[in-house]
Amino acid sequence: MLDSITLPDMQRSRGAARVVIGPRGLIDLAQSGSAKAMLPRMTAGGTEVVFLNTSGGLAAGDNLDFNIELRPDTRALATTQTAERAYRAEGRPAQARVALSVGKGGWLDWLPQETILFNGSKLERETVIDLDAGAGCLALEMVVLGRIAMGETLHRLHLRDRRIIRQEGRVIHHDALALDDGTLHRLETPAMMGGARALATLVMVAPDAADHLQRVRACLDEPGVTAAASAPHGRLVIRALANDGWPLRRQIYRLLGALRPDPLPRIWQV
Repeated sequence: MLDSITLPDMQRSRGAARVVIGPRGLIDLAQSGSAKAMLPRMTAGGTEVVFLNTSGGLAAGDNLDFNIELRPDTRALATTQTAERAYRAEGRPAQARVALSVGKGGWLDWLPQETILFNGSKLERETVIDLDAGAGCLALEMVVLGRIAMGETLHRLHLRDRRIIRQEGRVIHHDALALDDGTLHRLETPAMMGGARALATLVMVAPDAADHLQRVRACLDEPGVTAAASAPHGRLVIRALANDGWPLRRQIYRLLGALRPDPLPRIWQV
């Protein structure tokens, strides 16, 4: 008898938020479902956008889309209100998509707060940044494996995370991370994460990106963090590993202070 019972579909979260910004500020704002976009202030460095997922996290089958379009000669900073959480999922992976475009001569700081992966979580995410001629960006991604403060260890996981940056349609940076049940037990090896539980990548795309290399390397001394920086043509790429999300966050905060002339959003305070 129990085999004949059909379980109802669980409620899924869906959200999409899109913001269009010009040199003088907001042009268009559209939001639906669990995705919200707030514009708390306009600073000397440009408009500030804060995205929010009101569902509280991502579970099986959820869909979340964040989108920003910067018109030519526009500067903006975009972040998230808090850490994103990917919960244990028994069905389809949650889908998250971030699409960011920067017009000619513009600049975007994409600085989301960390993503925390719960044991058994399933997340497939893609972040695409399209830069027009003369446009640049500073893009951050932080991932924490498990609720470290609660002593959680991951035994089950499905993560597919891609970050793509294109300049005038040409891919100039492609970074992909794939973790699953079969790779978790190898995270302790030096070829993987050497036992670290939190990781971050910070990428700057700008003609003078290499000029920041020495100053950035001088900042890579946060206790509990292992980090390195390189400067391939037109880019600055920084990678950092830590056993806990808090020292990693402090390290990133210091790096952003070295790379950005403007203060960070108040929600980013450490």
